[in-house]
Amino acid sequence: MGLGGLAKPATLQLCNDKHAHHGPTSDGHAACRELWETARTQSMTLDEMVHLCRKCHRLAPFTNYNGNTFAAIARTLIDGLELPREKSAVARSLAGHIVAGVASDEEVWAFEKFCASIG
Repeated sequence: MGLGGLAKPATLQLCNDKHAHHGPTSDGHAACRELWETARTQSMTLDEMVHLCRKCHRLAPFTNYNGNTFAAIARTLIDGLELPREKSAVARSLAGHIVAGVASDEEVWAFEKFCASIG
């Protein structure tokens, strides 16, 4: 699925809810699309996927809600793992912090340890 396949619906919903402009940026969209299209064909660990979302967020491919968009993608993919409820909640929270760039070193370490524990 291309960048738009996961990111566009999430961004569009966020923009519609806040009556904000939805669209690609001239600076980051092409680079993010290339990164996403290259990475999506590769097998990734959960940790690698979350860091991919972080990189995409930093490229700012959309005019609004880049952090929320890529955090939502990470949370959606984590939900698809069918983890126990408590583990899923912790993983979604930590992943969101990592994608947004606000995770402490301790949170990043805890998420990496968690990812290693689930294989």
